[in-house]
Amino acid sequence: MPDILDKSTRASVFRDRLKAAMADAETSRAALARAVGIDRSTVTQMLATEDVRMPGGHVVANVATALGVSSDWLLGLSDRPERVSALIDTSLSISDAGRATGADDQIFAWHEEAAGYKIRHVPATMPDVLKTDALMQWEYAPATVKTPGQAIAAAHARLEWMRGTTSDYEIAIALHEFESFVAGTGYYEGLDPEIRREQLRWFAEVYDQLFPSLRLFLYDARSVFSAPLTVFGPRLAVIYVGRHYIAFRDRERVQANSRHFDWLVREATVSDRGFGGHIRAALERI
Repeated sequence: MPDILDKSTRASVFRDRLKAAMADAETSRAALARAVGIDRSTVTQMLATEDVRMPGGHVVANVATALGVSSDWLLGLSDRPERVSALIDTSLSISDAGRATGADDQIFAWHEEAAGYKIRHVPATMPDVLKTDALMQWEYAPATVKTPGQAIAAAHARLEWMRGTTSDYEIAIALHEFESFVAGTGYYEGLDPEIRREQLRWFAEVYDQLFPSLRLFLYDARSVFSAPLTVFGPRLAVIYVGRHYIAFRDRERVQANSRHFDWLVREATVSDRGFGGHIRAALERI
C-alpha cells in the first residue's frame, strides 16, 4: 500500500514537481497561466513555499495536460511523469518520409504542435526552410513523387510560420555539408555558382532578420556527429532515416536527443554569433 502523505508534504511534492515540469517544458508562469486559463497569480500561489493549500482537481488536470505530465505524478501518486496513454500509444511511431506533400504535412503538424517551445534541428542537407527557390528547383528536379513547385510552396509556408511563431529555432549544420555547398562538390556538384551565391545571400538576409529567435551553428563531423533529427520542444524528438521518420514521445528519449543537440552546439566550430560573418566570408570564395 502506498504511503499516505499529510497535507503539507503533499503540497511540497506538488510544488517541487510543478517547478520541475515547468523547467523541462521551458514554460514561464505567464505561459502556463494562459494555457490553463487561470490568473498568473494562481500559478505563483501554487509555487509559493509557504502555501500548503492545493489547487482544485480540474486545475491540476489542466496543468498536467499543458505540461505533458500526469496528474498522478504531480500529486505524488506516481513516480512516472508521463501520462499512461502517452506511454502506451505514442511513445514511438514511424511515419513515411518520402519527398511527398504528405511528409510536409506531417512535419508542419509537428511544428504547430510545438508552437511556443524551442525547436532544435539537424538537417540532412541544407535546411529546406531556408533554401532559395532556385536551389529547390535544382534539388527537386529529379524527384518522381514531388515537383519543385510543391517543395517551394511547402518551404515558403514553413518560413512564414517561423516568422510569426513564438518558437525559437536552433539549427546545427555539418561543416562539411556547408563547405561542400560553397565549393559545389559532392551532393552539390554541378550547382551553378550564382545559385550558390544567391543562397548564401538569402541565408545572411534571413539570419539578420530573425536572429536571435533563429540561431544557426556549424559543427565539425570529425569531432562530433549527428544523424538528421529534430527536437520539437519537450514532447517530441524525430529522427530522419531516409524513407521514414522515427518519432519518440517518451520523456527520456526526448531529453536524450535534446542533450545530444546541446552537445553539437557546445562543440560547434562556428557559433550562432559567428555564423553571419562565416556566410559573408564564404561568399568571397565562390
